[in-house]
Amino acid sequence: MADINTSTPMDELTIGGNIYTSGNAKEFKTGDWRSSKPIFVSDKCKQCGLCFPVCPDDAIPVNQDCKREDFDYDACKGCGVCAKVCPFAAIEME
Repeated sequence: MADINTSTPMDELTIGGNIYTSGNAKEFKTGDWRSSKPIFVSDKCKQCGLCFPVCPDDAIPVNQDCKREDFDYDACKGCGVCAKVCPFAAIEME
């Protein structure tokens, strides 16, 4: 086990900003990057299922009854793809 107080020499540090491992919106909370926020209007939603498969960040949860739920704002980047595919205007971008 490495000693916590050991410092890494400058020549062994990784270059800042480089990502060496894969990641996803669930691990990195990419919702912090959001410039637009989707609002789920549950009264208009017909549970057609068109929105969640197009979400690039898996930010639209679906429960065990196959019903969509409100957005996971920690993952949502606010791209608006879900609002564009919703035929019932149940997703509004704010």
